[in-house]
Amino acid sequence: MANIKSQKKRILTNEKARLRNKAVRSELKTRIKRAQDSLGTGGADTTELTRLAQKRLDKAGEKGRIHKNQASRRVSRLMKAANKAAAAS
Repeated sequence: MANIKSQKKRILTNEKARLRNKAVRSELKTRIKRAQDSLGTGGADTTELTRLAQKRLDKAGEKGRIHKNQASRRVSRLMKAANKAAAAS
């Protein structure tokens, strides 16, 4: 454990940020998984699920929860799959 007061505070804030980032990344995985499952089965709410996943990815990239390029890449892949599924149906 640190002896310096500012470092003790930093440890606490780092832990809060870690938990916040973990929650956001977990939600991203869930949203993307639901959107991809919907694309595979051709569900009625496919566009809504895809839009929500894209929105969360963009926001996470904007806030620095994940790297901007990672967010962009994942949105790109999701939209590519969505367009492919739309063309097939």
